[in-house]
Amino acid sequence: MDDFKLRFATCSTPGDASTCNFSIVREGLIVALLSIGTLFGSLIGAPTADYLGRRYAMSAECLVFAVGVVIQITTTHTWQQFAVGRLISGLGVGSLSAAVPMYQAETAPSQIRGTLTATYQLFITFGILVAYCISIGARDISGSGSWRTVVGISFVWPAILGIGILFMPESPRWLTSKGRYDEARNSLASSRGVPRAEAVDHFIITRELEEMREAVEYEKNVQTGWLDCFTVERKQLYRTLLISTLQMFQQLTGANYFFYYGATIFQSVGISDSYVTQIILGAVNFGCTFLGLYVMEKFGRRYPLIIGGVWQSCWLFVFAAAGTAKDPTTNESIGKLMIVSACLFILGYASTWAPGIWILVGETFPTRTRAKQAAISTASNWLWNFLLAFFTPFIVKAIKFRYGFVFAACNLTGAVIVYFFLYESSDLSLESVDMMYSDPYCKPWTSGSWAPPGFSSRADLVEQSRAAEAHKPLATEERIEKTGEGPQKV
Repeated sequence: MDDFKLRFATCSTPGDASTCNFSIVREGLIVALLSIGTLFGSLIGAPTADYLGRRYAMSAECLVFAVGVVIQITTTHTWQQFAVGRLISGLGVGSLSAAVPMYQAETAPSQIRGTLTATYQLFITFGILVAYCISIGARDISGSGSWRTVVGISFVWPAILGIGILFMPESPRWLTSKGRYDEARNSLASSRGVPRAEAVDHFIITRELEEMREAVEYEKNVQTGWLDCFTVERKQLYRTLLISTLQMFQQLTGANYFFYYGATIFQSVGISDSYVTQIILGAVNFGCTFLGLYVMEKFGRRYPLIIGGVWQSCWLFVFAAAGTAKDPTTNESIGKLMIVSACLFILGYASTWAPGIWILVGETFPTRTRAKQAAISTASNWLWNFLLAFFTPFIVKAIKFRYGFVFAACNLTGAVIVYFFLYESSDLSLESVDMMYSDPYCKPWTSGSWAPPGFSSRADLVEQSRAAEAHKPLATEERIEKTGEGPQKV
């Protein structure tokens, strides 16, 4: 995109794009200012979502993003204006990144909550792939259309989301927290495909609404502020630090090392058309995220993250070792090995850590502080996103492909943290997840066997829910006869 270079880079010969280069600082700022915006946007998104509700907040945040896009595409010759546009778009992206998984988790039935929340990551990967395809299609357009087209098309997506979300049901948990119980029941009915006329007598909806009301009654006399996210009561501090740390390690997996600087990386390993390589990485990322929808629901949250961390570490080690051992620009076999190892790394990342962490953001926190804790943890993600985006050019210049060893170590560390500190939240309602974290006798490595009061196991809980969906709730005596156990005492 020669026009972009001529307008915003430093050129030794005016009018000759081949002599134009971005300084490391300018390149880092243009890339990273989006992340600065998302950092602050994620924190602003919490009070917005609590005050306006999840739907209206998301619609407003889409508008903010669109304003940033307009600022970018109307830039003429000042790279600072383009960077400010990215900063403002980042405010919208950051707010949405906290609000969307929270809305998904609060609205989805517990049995498919993991899959539905993981679609957040699925469409991120779809967006990355589409962006790569648009970039390669627009690179030969003459003039400013080559880059204005790429930026301008991003206006379409917030328009779809900002308008479409207004036709979706509001979060039943947010409605319950506001005392709007009839609307909450209707929201549950809409999201579960139950006619509103049948919602009052529907077993599942009645049970879920009662759980929400009990949680609200427990919390209604408690004033909620940001400091409540850092109290030891009900492991609030524990949960805030845990998910914020996992968000940090999601960035430290090294995925964005490939996605932000993929073209530069693969030019350095001797691939002439690095855009094609990026499309390959984007396609692998998108395709493997479908696998993640299955993995995170079928195998829970803990095991995929542990295994994924080890897998990612292994392939990053191969990538870094190959690039360090021999010069990939003069050794075709080494270059191919590095691309294969990058694809296998993305296979693990896209099916475990990429969707898994966003699932945890939506389902780990209690109702009264969920928006604030989701905002804090998401801010952690974007803070590290910014740090990596800004400092990666400097680090790569200094240590080149040995940078991969750093990410390999971070992946192993993340897997260890998951094993010792993360509780298994699959198949549980959000209220039951809160109860599990508050149980002093439940440990992370045994949490997969924990079940809420009245159920002998999680399998019993799932069976009860399926039976209730068919309007055939099992009696307690029948459950005991089938499992050989009584209700678990907590």
